[in-house]
Amino acid sequence: MGEPCSNIRVAVIFGPEGRIRPVWFELKRRRHDVRSITNSWRDRRGETILWHFHVTDDGALFELIFNPGAATWQLLRIEAL
Repeated sequence: MGEPCSNIRVAVIFGPEGRIRPVWFELKRRRHDVRSITNSWRDRRGETILWHFHVTDDGALFELIFNPGAATWQLLRIEAL
């Protein structure tokens, strides 16, 4: 696991019961449409709860992290499919 990339833009849908679904994100000025969410979980760093999402586009698996307290998204890693 590496250090997260700085804040990135992510389009999301906030649904009932606190559900969050990333729809697309930008990385280096390129838009990546989320084709599927393969896994999601929450963890805690001190008082901060972070939401993690493994998402795929057409060629890679990405780990996105949402910090609801700061309303920011970060990219933790990329893996080729």
